[in-house]
Amino acid sequence: MGEDLQRRQLEEKIIKLERQLELEKEQTEQLRKEEEDLRTELNILMQLYHSVTSSHFWRLTKPLRRVVDGVKKVIMAFLPLRFAYKGTKILLTQGPGELLRRVMQKYKGRIPTNYMKITEETRRREESEVFDNPVTFSILVPLYNTPIQFLKEMIESVQAQTYPNWELCLADGSDTSHAEVGECVLRYQEGDSRIRYQKLEKNLGISENTNACISMSTGGYICLFDHDDLLHPSVLYENMKAIQETGADFLYTDEAVFVGTDITKITTFHFKPDFAIDNLRANNYICHFSTFSRELLQKSGLFRSAYDGSQDHDLILRLTHYAQHVHHIPKLLYFWRSHANSVAQNLGSKPYAIQAGVNSVHDNLCHFGLPCEVESIPASPTLYRIRYQLKEKPLVSIIISFSDDAAALEKCLRTILARTVYASYEIIVVITREIDRELKTKFAQYKKNFQVRFVFAKSGEQTDNYGASLAKGMHLIFLSERMEITSPKWIEEMLMYSQRDDVGAVSMLLYYPNQTIYHAGYILGIGKEHIAGVSHAKMPREYLGYMGRLLHSQDVSAVTKDCLMVKKAYFDAVGGFNPAYRAAFADLDFCLKLRQKNLLNVLTPYAEGYYTQPSRKRDLEKQRKAWREEDGQYFLAQWKDNEVIRKDPFYNPNFTKELDYQIDYSHINADRR
Repeated sequence: MGEDLQRRQLEEKIIKLERQLELEKEQTEQLRKEEEDLRTELNILMQLYHSVTSSHFWRLTKPLRRVVDGVKKVIMAFLPLRFAYKGTKILLTQGPGELLRRVMQKYKGRIPTNYMKITEETRRREESEVFDNPVTFSILVPLYNTPIQFLKEMIESVQAQTYPNWELCLADGSDTSHAEVGECVLRYQEGDSRIRYQKLEKNLGISENTNACISMSTGGYICLFDHDDLLHPSVLYENMKAIQETGADFLYTDEAVFVGTDITKITTFHFKPDFAIDNLRANNYICHFSTFSRELLQKSGLFRSAYDGSQDHDLILRLTHYAQHVHHIPKLLYFWRSHANSVAQNLGSKPYAIQAGVNSVHDNLCHFGLPCEVESIPASPTLYRIRYQLKEKPLVSIIISFSDDAAALEKCLRTILARTVYASYEIIVVITREIDRELKTKFAQYKKNFQVRFVFAKSGEQTDNYGASLAKGMHLIFLSERMEITSPKWIEEMLMYSQRDDVGAVSMLLYYPNQTIYHAGYILGIGKEHIAGVSHAKMPREYLGYMGRLLHSQDVSAVTKDCLMVKKAYFDAVGGFNPAYRAAFADLDFCLKLRQKNLLNVLTPYAEGYYTQPSRKRDLEKQRKAWREEDGQYFLAQWKDNEVIRKDPFYNPNFTKELDYQIDYSHINADRR
C-alpha cells in the first residue's frame, strides 16, 4: 500500500517536472521570436528615423521647432498654464465628456476609499438577522511562509464577519525557518475556538495542503481563501442570505486588487458576469470568493496536485459542472492583495501556473466529452484559446439579403470565395427588387460557381426566413451584404460552437473600416431606449476589453444578424426571425427566443470581419429612424413581462446603463492577473 502511494507521488512529480520543462522550452522559444521581431521593428524604425532627420524639410524647420519647444517649457513650468494646455488638448481631441471624466477621476483619486468598512447600523442589522437553516462555513486557508502582518490581517478579516457560524481551517506547510507562522496562529486560536490549526510535517504543495484543510473542516459549505488576502465583513452574511433565498450550491462574489498593506490603493475592480461557462473555460473569472456545498465537493472530488498553480480553476470547472444552482453575488466582497511574490502583481512568480491552466482546461473539457486543443493567449497568459474538435464538416448555408449596394455585395462574395478554407458551404443571395442589366452582368460571373445561388423573394417577405427555407445546410449563417470576411477559418471558428447542443447563435468580432469595434455582442438594458446596446462599441481594435474580455470566446445575451450562425433545426424551432421588425431588434428578438430554450449565444474573437456603413440619403435615414422607434416600441411590448430581459446576466449591475454602448474601461487595468 505504502509503495503504491510512493509510486503515485513519484509519477506525479515526474509529470509535473516534465510539464515545467516543456513550458520553459516554449517560453525560451517565444522570447527568442519576440527578440527577433523587436530587432526587425527597431531596424525599420531606425531607417525611418534617419530618413526623416536627414531630409531638407527637417533641417529647414529646425528654428521653428526650437521656438515651439521653448513655448512648451514655459507652459509646463507654470501649473495653471499646464492644466489649461492639457485640458484644451483633451477637449479638442477627445471631447468634453472625456475631459470631465479625467477631472472626476483625478478628484476621486485623492479621496482614499476603504471598501472594507461597514457602518455600525449595518453591522447590527446583519448580526441580528436570524436565518431559517443557518449553515456553518468552513474557510480553507493553506499557509506557507506567510508574512506575519498579512497573516494577522487575514485572520482578523475573518473574525470581523457579521455572520458568526464559521470555522477557519489553517493547514501550515511553512518551513522550519518560519515557525512564527504557527506561533501567531496559536495565539489567535487561544481566544477563538473557531480557528482550527494543523502543522503539516512537510509542504505538500498547494493542492494537498488545501486538501488537508478540507480534512479538518466540518461545515456544510466550504469557502476558498488565500493566506495573504482579505474578506469584507459581510461576505459570509451575503452568502448565507443567497443560500436561503435561492438554494444555491455554488456561489461567488466580485473582487478587487489592492497594493501592499493599503486597502485604499485599489488597482483593479473585477465586476464579473453571472455564470457563463464559455467565459469560465477561457478564463477563471470566478476565482474569489468561491463558496460551495460539501455535497457538491463529494461529487466533483478534491484538489488535484497535477494542476498546482491552476488548482482553483481545475476544481471550479468540476464543481460548476455538477452544480444545480450557481449564484453570483455582484458585490465587492473579496480583496486580493498584490505584492512582489503574488500572481496578482507578477505572473512570473509562478510560471508553471500558465501550463497548469492549459492542462486543467484541456483535461476538463476532454473528460466531459468535448475534445479540443487549448493554448495560452500571449497577450494575457492566464486566458486560454480553445479549439474544439469538429465532430463533422456538414454543409453550411450562407444567406445574404441583397438590398441596394451591388458593390458591397460583390466585395462580400469575393472575400468569401477567395478566403474561406472550409469546403462544404453554399451561398444563397436573396434579392428583393428588380435588378438592371448592369447588375445582371456583375452577378453573372458568380452564377458559374456551383456554390452560389441567386433567388428572388416576394415583396414584403422576410428575406432571411425565405433564404433559410431554401437552405440545404445543417447550419445557417446570416450575413450582411456589407460584410467583408478577413479570417480564412471563420466558418470553422463559429461551427465549433454551433455544433454544441447547448449553443444557439454564434457570431464573431466585427470592425468598422476605421479599425474600431462595430459589434462584440449585445448588452441588454443599456442606451437611451434601455433596450440594448453593443458591447465595447467604437473602442479601438487593439483594445483587450474589460478584464481581457475581447481576447477570449464568451457567452453574450445576443449577437448581430450581420453575422450570425445557428443550427437550422434551432432556427426552425423558434420560428426564425420575426417579420414584424423592419429596421432593428429582429436579431435581438431571435437570440432571446433561443435563450428561452436554455441555449447559449456565443461570441468568438478568433474570426473577424469588417462592416461598411451605407451612405444613406437624408429622407431614407429619417424613414429608418422612424422604423427603429416603432421596432423598439414593438420589442418592449413583446418582451416587457418576460423575465429574460429583466437584466443581462453577462453585464454586471455595477456598470452604467446610460450609454448606447458599453462604458470605456480604458482607465481600468484590462490585463488579467
